[in-house]
Amino acid sequence: MKIDLKMVEETARDLYIRALKVLPPDIKSGFTRLVAHETVPTARNVLATMVTNIQVAEDTNNLLCQDTGVPIYNVIIGSGVAVDGHALKDAIRTGCERATREHPLRSSVVHPLTRKNEHTSCGIEVPVIHVDFTAAPDVLSIEMVPKGSGSENNSFLKMATPAEGIDAIKTFVIDCVLAAGGKTCPPTIVGVGLGGTSDLCVALAKRAATRALGTHCNDPEGAKLEQQLSAAVNQIGVGPQGLGGDSTAFAVHIELAATHITMNPVAVNMQCHSARRAKATFTPAGVTYGF
Repeated sequence: MKIDLKMVEETARDLYIRALKVLPPDIKSGFTRLVAHETVPTARNVLATMVTNIQVAEDTNNLLCQDTGVPIYNVIIGSGVAVDGHALKDAIRTGCERATREHPLRSSVVHPLTRKNEHTSCGIEVPVIHVDFTAAPDVLSIEMVPKGSGSENNSFLKMATPAEGIDAIKTFVIDCVLAAGGKTCPPTIVGVGLGGTSDLCVALAKRAATRALGTHCNDPEGAKLEQQLSAAVNQIGVGPQGLGGDSTAFAVHIELAATHITMNPVAVNMQCHSARRAKATFTPAGVTYGF
């Protein structure tokens, strides 16, 4: 299957706008579950305001949040797919620029030293584009995640020692959620990366944070720890927007990798309550959109 790069450009443009305006169904369902179990009146009111904001944004074709974030595109290429990798990345970048200029969107991307904003949502190494591969034939998927600074600023890494064991992981995750407080605009999805090297561990935490609600870690021990931590973080009382309550997080998600015998890396990355993402899948039949 040969990929039409002009279609990739259009899709990258549309995905950015779609992700900023339409919240995935699993996140909406997550709100329903939190509201049903929230016991604090103030927290229930805050959750109701968030739900109203989601509905108003979609009804009026407006953004869910003014922060358009740092644009991230996750690309999965199947077997038998013919595409120029460099040209593919260029097409995605062009689509990202077009979304910002044509919509128009507020660009939040600046040079790290001069702080100059090109008003394209692009810059050095941005948009962030991750490319991976699958054995599935004749398919290419592009997922777009606009990562806002409120959540991204609360990113943490600890190179724990193996002797500290799982208790060190649990303590670190809880400490990170407490340190973030209301700054992540909770309820959050708490992404936890375990193992690997320092850079892989942080990448795993980001992958976990942007995973759909209702999914679980593929590793059984990781899935068990997800359940334990999901219950624990909602007992610490941070609550929606940090104003107190039972609804600190939709869930804790974990992704893990093998690591060195003398290492025990753990990273935390969070998504705010507006956990935005959009996805497009290319097949011989055409392009389909989803989440």
